[in-house]
Amino acid sequence: MPKLRSPRARRWKALLRLAALSLALLTLTGCSTTQIIDVGQSSETVGPELTRYQASFLELFDTVTTIIGYAESEEEFRAVAEEIKAGLEEYHELYDIYNEYEGINNIKTINDAAGGEPVAVNGKIIELLLFCREMYEATGGKLDAAMGSVLKLWHDAREAGEYSEDGQLPDQAALEAAAEHCDFDAIIIDAEAGTVQITDPETRLDVGAVAKGYATEQVCKDLPSGYLVSVGGNVRASGMKPDGTDWVVGIQDPDGGTEDYLLTVFAKGGSVVTSGDYQRYYYVDGVKYHHIIDPETLYPASLWRSVSVVCGNSGLADALSTSLFTMTQDEGLALLEEFGAEALWVAADGEISYSPGFPEYIKEQ
Repeated sequence: MPKLRSPRARRWKALLRLAALSLALLTLTGCSTTQIIDVGQSSETVGPELTRYQASFLELFDTVTTIIGYAESEEEFRAVAEEIKAGLEEYHELYDIYNEYEGINNIKTINDAAGGEPVAVNGKIIELLLFCREMYEATGGKLDAAMGSVLKLWHDAREAGEYSEDGQLPDQAALEAAAEHCDFDAIIIDAEAGTVQITDPETRLDVGAVAKGYATEQVCKDLPSGYLVSVGGNVRASGMKPDGTDWVVGIQDPDGGTEDYLLTVFAKGGSVVTSGDYQRYYYVDGVKYHHIIDPETLYPASLWRSVSVVCGNSGLADALSTSLFTMTQDEGLALLEEFGAEALWVAADGEISYSPGFPEYIKEQ
């Protein structure tokens, strides 16, 4: 078997290269792989008053954030961009499951207190976990933020395997034992008191399936019109561009490079999010294992190569794209109808299919 370069190393090499770009196409990586494709020149002027600017930074949610917007001056754009960055940084720290921050009770704090007393937390954590509960119930447990104990086993195996030619699968007995503690009912959310308690000492929260999209939505929902924000491919538009045209987003071909698109779609003032099997993965005996774990099998879901969702809310789009990745298409269509969203599926054999309303978003080539 040929020597494999670490996907993490490839990812960060790409991120560092992209952060240096100030013009033209930006390729955005991470779990979600929708891409902005109509950035153009950052100095483009629309009418006598508005100029297009863009900014990128690396520090948050383990990915590139790109902000594009039209403003009357660079100072105006910079103020909006700094506000977006500050907002995302707050959510990043609150939703972090790996790191502690001085003066903050975050998701890690809750996990560390599992089996003990309730933890007083910021209302933004309460709101996220209530949303997670809603999606847990709506998906019949397919989206389970209490799967942290199982996901950690896969995370640790993937981290070790990325730097090795002989990666190992998580121990099956350990997976099955951890699965006994993946029950969202063990998460007690007291919105009035502002506390969260994990009653099972072996249960752990992992909000990675929704946190990035949810944070993007909260930070972007009150932006001035004419902005487009992508947090690792979770793309959120604040209305149309000033000239009345729509932002265009590319959906990556799972078998192609970062600039190879299956098709391009209009954001229509909302969100476009893709979940795929080709970003975070490692190999064991020549077989690729990605990071989207089916809670029923405890292994990476195998029905789809990618699922892209378009809807008005980035948090919902993020949650739906991950959920649909572990569902049959019929199950996914029922879920989409419930939430008024549309989706595109890429099957294991490369076949593309859509929900009934998705073609309305497709840009003619």
